Amino acid sequence: MSKSKFGIVIFVLLLTVPLVNIACGSPDGSSQKIGVVVSIMPQVEFMENVGGDKINITVMVPQKANPHTYEPTPKQMKALSQAQLYARVGSGIEFEVGWMDKMIAVNQTMLVVDCARNIQLIKMTAADPDEHKTSSGLDPHIWMSPRNARIMVSNICDGLSQVDPTGKAYYEQNRNLYLQKLTQLDQDIRNGLSKVKSRQFLVYHPAFGYFAHEYNLTMLTIEEQGKEPTAASIARVIQQAKDSNIKVVFALPQFNPQSARVIANSIDGRVVFIDDLSKDYISNLRSIVNQMVEVME
Repeated sequence: MSKSKFGIVIFVLLLTVPLVNIACGSPDGSSQKIGVVVSIMPQVEFMENVGGDKINITVMVPQKANPHTYEPTPKQMKALSQAQLYARVGSGIEFEVGWMDKMIAVNQTMLVVDCARNIQLIKMTAADPDEHKTSSGLDPHIWMSPRNARIMVSNICDGLSQVDPTGKAYYEQNRNLYLQKLTQLDQDIRNGLSKVKSRQFLVYHPAFGYFAHEYNLTMLTIEEQGKEPTAASIARVIQQAKDSNIKVVFALPQFNPQSARVIANSIDGRVVFIDDLSKDYISNLRSIVNQMVEVME
């Protein structure tokens, strides 16, 4: 979206916000559901489990969209203009880097919660191990560790309690129940991966750095700094895969799988799709672990 078009959208939204607020208000002054916005789909499950029936959620980057390149629609910006809370990932995903200031400009009264608060960021894994030594880029995919997810959920709870103090006990109770599920998920993943001997896996996009770091795995990647790999880098990855006896290339639905298929054919392997951006966070991670255990044993 061009700056001129974005400016028009903001102008129209700011004109309509007061009317929308009046329309949403109830004659008796009773409370309405809280409008909340999140950046990516996994946050929807986090928010739903804490906010329960007290919230209406808008997600900015929809299912199967690429958060590195996505641009919000006017409909999403309108919902944003009416929101009371925005739970940003806060770890440097490109969507937020490019759009957060513009979104805040649309609604300067909403509370912005940083879900990455109190999370230790790690370096992004480079496709070339030698590049990783000098890379200063940080990995934004913090949600791929259930322990990080626990922190994100707690930050969301704090934000909801701030915009709706009367519901604090409700949010905290919901938070505690969901944190128990995340703790069990973490333990089940550890148990599931405990007997895996070959602890390397190959994935197109480096979205599983925190997952690998948490569970003592080594992630090999194909993509180079958000760009399609070169012929030389593909040849290098093929050799890495052969050396490590890897027969599966994990691909993500947001990215072109062609390079993954080329590598899979070269190693007499296959491509398996997994998704780091599924809304069904807990069940999705369980599915990913089952697939990894199957091919890494």
